[in-house]
Amino acid sequence: MKIPEEETLEAVMYSAPLSETEALAYHPLSLAFIGDSVYENYVRERILRRAPRMVPRELHLQAIRYVKASSQSRIVEELEPLFTEQEHYVYKRGRNTKSGTVPKNADVLDYRRASGFEALIGYLYLTGNTERLQILIDHAFTVVEGENHD
Repeated sequence: MKIPEEETLEAVMYSAPLSETEALAYHPLSLAFIGDSVYENYVRERILRRAPRMVPRELHLQAIRYVKASSQSRIVEELEPLFTEQEHYVYKRGRNTKSGTVPKNADVLDYRRASGFEALIGYLYLTGNTERLQILIDHAFTVVEGENHD
């Protein structure tokens, strides 16, 4: 079966960034869906570059520190004052959208804040605002890495 050109992976991966209006038309949890992937990729690359010989199990355990809902909630507490008005709007849309489920190991408030953070990451990614995305992710790493881990 031949896939129409506009639906090929290449066409999707290399398409132009969305306008803010186009990105806001996406469901907030769809923004969070892509934002989760983008953030996790940044986390994985950071960990791998810092410890290229670390075994996959340990890489995974290190990544959990950054991506778990409680960490993302803490990140938002620190970053929210830095959000622009538009970023705050996107974050709140993601945070306030009920997903229907909450993982059993996550607090509801933490999970909702994490969803808002991921929606914001997805929005910045889809709109091609890579400079701002990098700034917020760098701040997120600072928050997580500054926590006391026993």
